[in-house]
Amino acid sequence: MKRLRVSAAAERDLAAERDFDDIWYYIAIHSGSAERANKFVDSITRRLSVVARSPKAGTIRDEIDSGLRGLPVGDYWVYYRENARYIIVSRIIHGSREQGVAYGDKSARET
Repeated sequence: MKRLRVSAAAERDLAAERDFDDIWYYIAIHSGSAERANKFVDSITRRLSVVARSPKAGTIRDEIDSGLRGLPVGDYWVYYRENARYIIVSRIIHGSREQGVAYGDKSARET
């Protein structure tokens, strides 16, 4: 099993901050429940353990970026890459967004 690394951009995607693009915040505000937001973020974390055990489980998404794989979790896509030692989670993006545009958002990918 490979170890997981989460990029700064993916951490921001999940963060409980002021931007409505942040998953936790969005779910907490729209559902009225921090507990529901916590449970959803936990479900993403659990699915990442599948990726750590079976890196090829995700769909190849070369049309977004070469070598990228994606795994749907609820209404979101978890994007990651595999190298010799790690699975690197690069972004977590809502499925209603234009995936290539959202993934390529340089402001979200800055570290």
